Amino acid sequence: MDSILRILDANLNRVREGWRVMEDAARFHLNSGELSAKIKDLRHGLQEAVKAAHLDEAMLQAGRDTAGDVGTGNKTATEFSRGSLRDMVVAAGKRVGEALRTIEESVKIRAFGPRGEAAMPGAAPMGPPPSERFEKLRYRHYDVEKVMVLAMGAAKACPQWRLCVIISEKLCRRPWQEVARLAKAGGADCLQLREKEMRDAELLRRAREFVEIAHERTPVSVFDPDPEAQPGEMAHAIINDRPDIALLCGADGVHVGRQDLPIRSVRQIVGERMWVGFSTHYLNEAAQARDEGADYCGVGAMFATSTKAEVVTGPAYLKTYLDANPHIPHLAIGGITPQNLPELIRVGARGIAVSSAVCQAEEPGLVCAELRRALDAAASQRG
Repeated sequence: MDSILRILDANLNRVREGWRVMEDAARFHLNSGELSAKIKDLRHGLQEAVKAAHLDEAMLQAGRDTAGDVGTGNKTATEFSRGSLRDMVVAAGKRVGEALRTIEESVKIRAFGPRGEAAMPGAAPMGPPPSERFEKLRYRHYDVEKVMVLAMGAAKACPQWRLCVIISEKLCRRPWQEVARLAKAGGADCLQLREKEMRDAELLRRAREFVEIAHERTPVSVFDPDPEAQPGEMAHAIINDRPDIALLCGADGVHVGRQDLPIRSVRQIVGERMWVGFSTHYLNEAAQARDEGADYCGVGAMFATSTKAEVVTGPAYLKTYLDANPHIPHLAIGGITPQNLPELIRVGARGIAVSSAVCQAEEPGLVCAELRRALDAAASQRG
């Protein structure tokens, strides 16, 4: 009986600790009251299951022997570090599931009676066997764990890009490859490929070339035109609409909208390997995108645009989005130019996505440089 009590005590603590980690992440990182409430309800369910098994705190404490626990010194290197908050949540979720299974099996032992009730003098049956209660808790945990891991997004945290240039060949005054390279040279830290009318085979070829250009390091720089300059930074490559193409070409992410695959379906295709972005026009769309695991949101349209017929939500929506989602990367989008960018900076824009203003320019790199300087200056002032 002492061994069983020690097992139960240790695993009940694992469950409580793991759910606390998950609840804090849901509350302070995801800002999800719904997830926080579900985890809190699980913790309440655990108390009820413990009570039904007649496991009071005195029994568990009496069986505890931390000093004599031979497992306290067994550590692996991965236990001392976490790559990200997502890694922390994933580890906590797995720990809870394993611990609940151990508890479920332990309370089946005959010391707790033939139906699972604790074999205590005068103890009356209290509903279903305790093992069944813990089993149901485990399945409920799996559901919450799934939702939460998806909501945490990709394995690698998405950066807050400053300048994303969306490349469409039909909009480019110069060859699209040249526009992409000049955009990078001008300070674009993200490039997105948007070619909605291409057939799959051609789009895949284009996407592979696009990713190569985005990822190459080039000495060309409109900030420093010295031909001896060292290679600059690579840009991240995002593919519009097509998670299958994004996966095949080795892109860093995929961007979808309301008419494309749902975020959770996209995540089934790309897994945790790449970032998923979603176009939002209203705050409720942004909240849903966040809950479903979008790594960043497009926020717009800020101004009237020649590339898409959209409702213009304006800088007011950007301000509302930033107030509600201070930790989720964003790209303000829609008709942005060097002339109207100050309006967005005034409401707190940290990143923008542009297309026509760069693709149709005679000097794409210089336009990017102007946009990037304004964004960098605003970031410096914010500290």
